[in-house]
Amino acid sequence: MKKISIMIPCYNEVENAELMSMAVINVLEEALPTYDYEILFIDNCSQDGTREVLEKLCKENKKIKAIFNVTNFGQFNSPFYGMCQTTGDCTIVLCCDFQDPVELSPTFVHEWENGHKIVSGIKTSSKENGFIYFLRTCYYRMIKNMSSVRMIEHFTGFGLYDKTFISILRELNDPIPFLRGIVAEYGSGFNMIEIPYEQAKRRAGKTHNNLYSLYDAAMLSITSYTKVGLRLATLLGFLSSGISMVVAFIYLILKLCNWHNFQAGNAPTTIGIFVLGSLQLFFIGLLGEYILNINTRVINRPVVVEEKRLNFDEDVKKQDNRGEKADE
Repeated sequence: MKKISIMIPCYNEVENAELMSMAVINVLEEALPTYDYEILFIDNCSQDGTREVLEKLCKENKKIKAIFNVTNFGQFNSPFYGMCQTTGDCTIVLCCDFQDPVELSPTFVHEWENGHKIVSGIKTSSKENGFIYFLRTCYYRMIKNMSSVRMIEHFTGFGLYDKTFISILRELNDPIPFLRGIVAEYGSGFNMIEIPYEQAKRRAGKTHNNLYSLYDAAMLSITSYTKVGLRLATLLGFLSSGISMVVAFIYLILKLCNWHNFQAGNAPTTIGIFVLGSLQLFFIGLLGEYILNINTRVINRPVVVEEKRLNFDEDVKKQDNRGEKADE
């Protein structure tokens, strides 16, 4: 009997966790009764009682597992690590807030059985905040145009992944994995197919996505998958220095020739200082993002440090050696 793993990352989802487990179990038992399953919640250090709910669920159903992180490792590391801990023939990734439709799971499994080892859910519309959705659209298109890798628009990680792809994730030695970029980079080799869906509103609780999280995602993708920022800095540096030299040369000629009692004062110098200064500050910041990315990878900290895990067979070695367990 084939086994389906459902991996659900969560953070402060006390109102959604139990209902999500019930919804997943109903879909699996009604639409996919010939498959075995496991449900893995990975909690990113929730502070609202989510962990108590997960402990209760794990006591009531041994097919429900949980990993508790010692702190919040961000929106990318925790789901990636959770995927590496699954044991099924395929893994379906769902958000705990019901924005990813659970009812698409049978469709994903059907496409998987047809030979597609990656089945990606792609948002064609969303009931979330319109302004945030607009910003996401701009971000996806910008990254798609800047990156040498064919990035996938409106792909959040929601989808199904065959165990052969999961095994590749376990082999990656990357302390800041960006799943969306990894799927875009390797997806064609796994006969990837895209399934459209409309993103629903969050069922309960407060969204954790904001302008900072969008910026964080944008900087991670830019510094991991593009060279445009560095090349743009170089080209604009040459361009601005060239323009400055031309302006300075013209100013010198007019001054020497005393053309019509030419008096420009300090205007050219002031304008030049502000233009060059602003360009320098912008690209120093951009270069800093690249250096931060490099620094994080060089330090090579674990993707996640676990506090504890529930309903795992302790005799089975952890699937991914990039995680660590805190001392008890």
